[in-house]
Amino acid sequence: MNFEFGIDTFGDVTLDATGTPLSHAAVVRNVVEEGVLADHVGLDVIGIGEHHRDDFAISSPPMVLAGIAARTSNIRLISAVTVLSSEDPVRVYEQFATLDALSNGRAELMVGRGSFTESFPLFGYDLADYEELFEEKLSMMVALQKGGVINWSGKHSQNLQDVTLYPPMEHGPLPIWVAVGGSPNSVIRAAAHGLPLMLAIIGGSTDRFSPFADLYRRALTELDQAPQPIGYHSFGHVAETDEAAVEEFYDPYVKTMTRIGRERGWSPPSRGAFEAELREGAMAVGSPETVARKIAHGLKVLGASRFTLKVSTGPLSHEAIMRSIELYGTKVVPLVRDMLA
Repeated sequence: MNFEFGIDTFGDVTLDATGTPLSHAAVVRNVVEEGVLADHVGLDVIGIGEHHRDDFAISSPPMVLAGIAARTSNIRLISAVTVLSSEDPVRVYEQFATLDALSNGRAELMVGRGSFTESFPLFGYDLADYEELFEEKLSMMVALQKGGVINWSGKHSQNLQDVTLYPPMEHGPLPIWVAVGGSPNSVIRAAAHGLPLMLAIIGGSTDRFSPFADLYRRALTELDQAPQPIGYHSFGHVAETDEAAVEEFYDPYVKTMTRIGRERGWSPPSRGAFEAELREGAMAVGSPETVARKIAHGLKVLGASRFTLKVSTGPLSHEAIMRSIELYGTKVVPLVRDMLA
């Protein structure tokens, strides 16, 4: 199996050396530097998430990916995710076809329903249509992916009659992944469209997601779809030692999860819960050896071929993220490849 390793980031607003939050503009520029480093150390893919809120700096992933494309040569460029329910699939397709042209064939699209919902009122969509919007727009995106002359009509989307989109893809169809947080229906939907699956593991062990990977493979077979790759992503941070990684990561992790928890009615994470997640969960925090063991286990359990490490976590500093990316690319990935050989 050909394994791929990458990073993803939401462009979390980080702090400078004095503890002052950086401007959103500075964070965006730092994310580009992180992408350049990821390419330099040989990582395969970088994913950029879409949010429209004050704690994340990136609202337009294709723009940031284009900035990374201009300064890199090999790394693949993917959204993580594009909240397709509140987007215009035509515009998304054109943006990523343009990114593909700029990067000489390195663009990919990852779509999801969105675990944050601020984009719905922002772009004039009703959350009551949450499920219908995603199903219809995903079907439309798959139709656009085929290229050529397009005819389409829908309830929540525009009608297209004998339309051709530009620029055309130069190197074959745009790869489209579907991100799933743990819904069996979402897994089956990805299989029904014959699209690759990305399991977004925010908490819990990779073993807990193994039934979803099995369901996906069964659904592909039963729906007469060709085999497709499976990937997974989790929080993570790499330092020279386990102790250093935990010391750097714990406070930013607790701050960001506490804020999100207040919005969703979760309890703040305790130190005990955090340590249990380190021991038993998918979260990959520690020395290169510790992180490599965690990733190798996850890839084996899920039968996955792609792993992406979420390197931004709350106010975790840009400098710490850069060190983590360097260790991940130069030490962790070779160790994982050896473990899986």
